[in-house]
Amino acid sequence: MSEQFPILAIETSDNICGVCLYFSREKFYDVNIVLKHSHSEKLFEIIDSILKIAETPISQIKSLAVSAGPGSFTGLRIGMSAAKGISESLDIPIIKVPTFEALALQMSDILPNESIFSIVNKVGRDEWYFAKFQINSNSFIFNQQLKIVPANSDKLFEENELVFGNFDSSKLEIKVVHKNISAPNAEYVARWAEKFGKEISTSEIDFIEPDYLKDFIVKEKKI
Repeated sequence: MSEQFPILAIETSDNICGVCLYFSREKFYDVNIVLKHSHSEKLFEIIDSILKIAETPISQIKSLAVSAGPGSFTGLRIGMSAAKGISESLDIPIIKVPTFEALALQMSDILPNESIFSIVNKVGRDEWYFAKFQINSNSFIFNQQLKIVPANSDKLFEENELVFGNFDSSKLEIKVVHKNISAPNAEYVARWAEKFGKEISTSEIDFIEPDYLKDFIVKEKKI
């Protein structure tokens, strides 16, 4: 078995709290729950459960893959902190996985080749995280790179385009096919790491941070 495997993959970028213990495409253990504000409470419970089911001691994990954003500031910090703690205790590397790319990889297992789709998640009330992809031979390529855009912009989409994400599509004047899937399953965080992550794995955990794309600003409540 490669020195990279098994990979322990963590997904906490949005509504999914997911963990995958990944040995190969033929052998992996994957748990994903959707429960609002559950990440800090459930993440280590899921990790413990998966290791027990797989009959694999935590000492056998060779690397970590963590969904790095963009996404929920709180969720990303929880996932990254967990990965850093495990990395430090086991002295194993971390692979930062771009969340939208992991979701695009998941869609490449479902959609026909050459399909074009967008992923759109809320930043706040007035902005979206946006990227457009095309399926390419069981993988994906960028059609438009990830960026922050003004919300409710019809110019981003073609008529009846397939769009994934947690944004509100009801205010668009153009018709899109909206699927409320805003984050990948943990399996695909691991598979992205397997496919693209070997050269970017690092043990320099002090410098690893989530990819927020936008500064986190705490707004003061006026009294």
